[in-house]
This record gives sequence, C-alpha cells and structure tokens, in this order.
Amino acid sequence: MSSEKVLRVGIVGLEFGAEFIPIYQRHRNAEMYAICQRTESKLNEIGNRYGVDVRYTDYARMLADPNIDVIHINTPLQLHADQVVAALEAGKHVGCTIPMATSVHDCRRIVEAQRRTGLTYMMMETTVYSREFFFLEQNYLDGNLGKLQFFRSSHHQDMTGWPSYWDGMPPMYNATHAISPTLALAGHQAEYVQCLGSGSVFDRMKDAYGSPYAIESTHIKFLDSDVVAEVTRHLWAVAREYRESFDVYGSIRSFEWAQTEDAAHVLYLGETPERIEVPDFAQRLPEEIRSFTTAGVYTADGESEHRSFVQGGGHGGSHPHLAHRLLMSVLGQAEPYPNAVQAANITCAGILSHESALRGGERVHLPDWTLSDAKPHIVELAQEVEPPWAAA
Repeated sequence: MSSEKVLRVGIVGLEFGAEFIPIYQRHRNAEMYAICQRTESKLNEIGNRYGVDVRYTDYARMLADPNIDVIHINTPLQLHADQVVAALEAGKHVGCTIPMATSVHDCRRIVEAQRRTGLTYMMMETTVYSREFFFLEQNYLDGNLGKLQFFRSSHHQDMTGWPSYWDGMPPMYNATHAISPTLALAGHQAEYVQCLGSGSVFDRMKDAYGSPYAIESTHIKFLDSDVVAEVTRHLWAVAREYRESFDVYGSIRSFEWAQTEDAAHVLYLGETPERIEVPDFAQRLPEEIRSFTTAGVYTADGESEHRSFVQGGGHGGSHPHLAHRLLMSVLGQAEPYPNAVQAANITCAGILSHESALRGGERVHLPDWTLSDAKPHIVELAQEVEPPWAAA
C-alpha cells in the first residue's frame, strides 16, 4: 500500500551527496528540503544548480531545523559516527553512506543511539542495491543456484588523488562494498573473521594508521552455517583496474564477476559457462525515479564527474533504490537494510579483520551486539542427484 506522506530530506556532504538531490526531488514521498556543506561556495553552487533554497554551512544548525524529517549523510568516513548519533538524538531519521564507522566502539554508539531513539538508521550500502545483487538474490530465492557453497568478493581500488585522510588507511576499514553482498544474499551474519595482510604501502603512509599492508584478505565464517566468504581489499600500490566484485558458488549454478570493466559476467550451470548481461531492476521503483538506475546527475566534464563514477561505474544503478528504500523504511512500508545491527556486523567484520591481520591471522569473533535472532534463507544440498546440477 503506497503512502501519500511527504518526508522533508536534508543532505549533508555535496560531492557524492549531490547525486541524490534530483532523485529526492522527483520522488513522490520526498521534498528535497535542505543541503549542508562547510564550503559556502560549493553549497551555493549546488543549491543554485538544483534549486534548493534552504542551505547550511553548520551541521548543528541543520539538525536544529524542525522541518527536516530525514538526514542523508555523505561526508568523510571519520565523521559518520558523530554525525549519525547527533542526528538521531536530534529526532531525525538517518541514512548514511558507508562505512558505518571506523571503530568498533563507534559502531556500538550508533547501535545504542538507534535503540534509544527508535528512529530509522540505514547504512546506504550501494552493492546490495545493485542490479548484479538483485539478479543473484532473485536466482537464489527461486532455487536456481541451489545450495550456497562459497563466496569470493573483492574491492580493488587505487586511492591516489583522494583526500589525504585516506593515506595509509587499513584496507578493511572500508570494505563494506565487498563484505555486504556475501552476507546479504541469504541473510547471513558474520560470526568470526581470520585475516592476513600482504605486501607493503609507501613508507610515508605507515605511521598514519599503523597499518603496513598493501592488501588485506579475510575469511568470514557465517553464523550457524557451513559457508564462508573470502574477501580481498586494497587501496594503494597494487596494479589492478578498479573493480567491486562478488562471486557466488552454488551447487547448481555459480556466478563470477567480469574480470575487466568491458567484459561480461559469467553464469555457470555445472561446468558449462554462459556469458550474461545482467538485467536492470528499475521496475521495482516508482516510475518517476526509474531513469536514475542508468544515468546519474554528473557529466563527463572534469570536476562535475564524481570519483564514484570515474572508478565505480555508477554503483550498479543502486542510488534510486537506496533513496527509495530509506524513504519507505521511515514510512514503515519496508525494513531498512542494512539496519543498525546489520550495518555493525558488516562494518565490524572489516575492522576486526584488520585486527586479525595485525595478530598474524588470529581468529576474531564479532561482538554479540552485532548479531540478531534473524535466520538466513537456507537452500539445502539436493542429495538425490549427483552431480546436483544434472536435474536443472
């Protein structure tokens, strides 16, 4: 059942954040009400471009505005925890870009603030709203993959040219693009992690976070499951085209992400490969925002093209799905995903993987407060057929 209620949205952070302005402007349940950016020239440039009249250079003043229902945070990752907690305590529902936070302590602060206020929190994780994820989720729920046997995911990225606070950051501190799809496909939770670091970063970076590794590769053991995921992440000094990828290995069908941007994904039936084109899922959205799954607000003209598009290819058409899900969650017509506890499980799986790497691959368990009673959707291995795909 659709709602006619309109939520007033405020966006803070206007580089990547500007991508969402026209989506909210066209959504039937949103009023793109206010924007916030510390640099006044940038604030006015974006405000004038999109016709947003309510503007703030001070986040606290924005939170004091009683007209705002929802705050959408797109600021640097080290600000997320304080800004999310402040917004919840100011009575605002919150959607925040990834990662949830950069420490286990700060993830817990957000979980506790959400529980205390009862307001909506959603980590705006693009990967689990991409067309590839929707395609695999649909195939898994339809039984086409069979039993899930293993996940492999990666996020290859060169952060040269990004703001200096990224220099030397442990790769797993910002690994939610790779971790989230492995857990989300069937609704699993991370129980513990074991991670190794490999290679080295530039000497000038090593002291910033005390992280020496060029690459961190972790195994995630799923709670109450015989399935694990292998996740690899790097930020510096590794030669590789940008890729956010996840591979899914099932007993009947398996999916492997394209090796390069101009190649095709591969779906296997048993040992037989088929190169496929993943369909779009814009039909799941209100008609007025469907076009945003295939086109953003940025152009290819220099500074107006955000790095998420230069490197990330538009995040698989996820942006309108994210905005729509956040609004529907606030209106009580959907559950936020990832919610606070789920976001903490995903984010802390990365943070604790770095801790594991520093301890030489020691097993590190996720805290109990990152776990819920939710049960995954399990497809059992068909025992009557060998090989399992013979009957497919």
